[in-house]
Amino acid sequence: MWRWRLPRPLRAGGGPGGVTVPRAGLKKYVLPPDYSGITFPERTKLKFLEKVPAVPKVKREPRHLRDIRGPSREATEFTQGQYGILALGGGYLRWGHLEMIRLTIGRCMNPKTMFAIWRVPAPSKPVTRKSLGHRMGGGKGPIDHYVTAVKSGRLVVEVGGHCQFEEVKPFLTQVAKKLPFPAIPISRDGLQEMRQEEEEKRRNNQNPWTFERVVTSNMLGMRKYLSPYDVQLKGRYWGKFFLKHRV
Repeated sequence: MWRWRLPRPLRAGGGPGGVTVPRAGLKKYVLPPDYSGITFPERTKLKFLEKVPAVPKVKREPRHLRDIRGPSREATEFTQGQYGILALGGGYLRWGHLEMIRLTIGRCMNPKTMFAIWRVPAPSKPVTRKSLGHRMGGGKGPIDHYVTAVKSGRLVVEVGGHCQFEEVKPFLTQVAKKLPFPAIPISRDGLQEMRQEEEEKRRNNQNPWTFERVVTSNMLGMRKYLSPYDVQLKGRYWGKFFLKHRV
């Protein structure tokens, strides 16, 4: 025998036996970034750097390791780009490293919305090397190749344009890992935060016996065991290495 059944009331929410009740709400969208102040250079890609300097003759020079010791005094601030590669130690860039940077960034970037510029010069410092199997003596060897000296805290390359940091970070990290010194990809805001963090760490340091105070007071006669560079750089740099844990 057939029986008539009343329909069940509709339940709010999706799923079997129910319907979705539309609800009106206020949606908040993130404002898109403003690229109005960005100026693109004439050439968006990195230019080719010469392997040998365009000079008639370059004399053979000593090593001059002071070229990579201590903090950098140039190319420490961004000029056109918003992102770049920051050196955290000193070292020498060969022409092969510069070509690797140029080809990797040129292959991964979009030249219509991005640009890249150099912050290091072309190789100009000569490095000598004697031929394989040559006996000792006979003076300094001939010039083998040229390098570019880089100090800690210097920007190697800048990348900018209509892009976010998450877009350029993968290939900048790939380039930074192949450099002969420690380096990281960084943005303008990240660089300012890093310097503010270092300044806050120095200002809020509770240990009164800092390296600078111990060396200045010449405790236990330690000045005769230290290099003049240790006194000048306050122990934060050991050769080409940057000791970031020192305050």
